Amino acid sequence: MAGNTFGHLFRFTSWGESHGPAIGCVVDGAPPRLPISEADIQVWLDKRRPGTSRFVTQRQEPDTVKILSGVFEGVTTGTPISMLIENVDQRSRDYGEVKDQFRPGHADYTYLAKYGVRDYRGGGRQSARETAVRVAAGAIARKVLGDGVSIRGAVVQIGPHKVDRDRWDWEAIADNPFWCPDRQAAQRWEGYLDEVRKAGSSVGAVIEVTASGVPVGLGAPIYDKLDSDIARALMSINAVKGVEIGDGFAAAALSGEQNADEMRMADGKAVFLSNHAGGILGGISTGQDIVARMAVKPTSSILTPVRSIDRFGKEVELRTKGRHDPCVGLRAAPVAEAMIACVLADHLLRHRAQCGG
Repeated sequence: MAGNTFGHLFRFTSWGESHGPAIGCVVDGAPPRLPISEADIQVWLDKRRPGTSRFVTQRQEPDTVKILSGVFEGVTTGTPISMLIENVDQRSRDYGEVKDQFRPGHADYTYLAKYGVRDYRGGGRQSARETAVRVAAGAIARKVLGDGVSIRGAVVQIGPHKVDRDRWDWEAIADNPFWCPDRQAAQRWEGYLDEVRKAGSSVGAVIEVTASGVPVGLGAPIYDKLDSDIARALMSINAVKGVEIGDGFAAAALSGEQNADEMRMADGKAVFLSNHAGGILGGISTGQDIVARMAVKPTSSILTPVRSIDRFGKEVELRTKGRHDPCVGLRAAPVAEAMIACVLADHLLRHRAQCGG
């Protein structure tokens, strides 16, 4: 199966299925002599790990990472870095009833139609379980970028309920299970998601990621635009159905005067008076914060009976058993951070290769 590798100079290939013995990835292109340990990777995996609150799937996976190659005496060697995460809490029996049925909203139908074979246990290869290894790869990418680049994600909307940006506080994210930067919104979301969870239903979410400290000049003006690569990276995440950079679709309602990011000089340097472009102009980073948002659809696995068909052409009514997120977007923020880290690391190495520095 093609399409399992992401990136150019900094690239990773993921492998494994939701209910297989393990998942993992191979990261290639990391420069030598970068300090890295399993603990440096684990800290990011713990942010995505399931079973951490009643609002996410109760599958108990420790997501303990093992580095198998590419690191010697605490530093990268410049060779491929192979990482493995064992699956320890599979309950494949939960999926026996949907073995021959197509769950609406899932890739069951398209996957079987394309390949003629399907691992129905938890979604197999197309399960969001695969995103754990993206987070591991993103941890390596952060090392490539260095401490000067900060990448932070937040959930800014659950269902129809949005945060109040006047109350935005990055520190608040650590105080609630929703990655919410608005403490008052987090309190409202708690009651709302409890109702959704008890009803056996699900809702979507919007995640916003901000990358600060990105140098000027990353990207290219035509087919390798930084924003197009970011959009591709975010759209590759399970359940993502829309991506915005900067003001995104809201820019269509602005006038040219409103949308223009005017410039001035301060202390001998160019500064922008606004950031409607989201830190990218002509596909190249401006040095401002890069801001991207992605829309995540409601979790397709729900307890409510829904109409579908089976592989034999019979119409059926089914509900998906198992342990699922009432809002899969709650664990998507660290995945989005990781994918943007991988894009930025890739473009940083490509910029150095072409322009030096």
